[in-house]
Amino acid sequence: MNKSAAKRDRNSKKIHLVNRGRISSLKTMEKRLRTAITSADAGAEAVLREYCSKLDKVGKAGVIHRNKVANKKSQLTKLFNSTAK
Repeated sequence: MNKSAAKRDRNSKKIHLVNRGRISSLKTMEKRLRTAITSADAGAEAVLREYCSKLDKVGKAGVIHRNKVANKKSQLTKLFNSTAK
C-alpha cells in the first residue's frame, strides 16, 4: 500500500466513526420524538423541529441520502399531525 492509499484509509476510518455517531444520535432523537408524540407531550413539536433540522444537516453532509431525509421528515410529521388532533 502506498502512502496516499494509507492516508486515505486512515481518513476514511475517521470519517466512518464520525458518521456512525451522527446516525446513532439521529436514531436516539427519533426514539425520543416517537415517545414524545405517543405520550402527547407538549414539547413534541419542538423535538420534531430539532429532529428535522438535524436530519437536514446530516442529509446535506451526505451521511444519509436526501430522499431518505425527505421520507423520514414526511413520515414523522404525518405521525405528529395524526396524534395532535
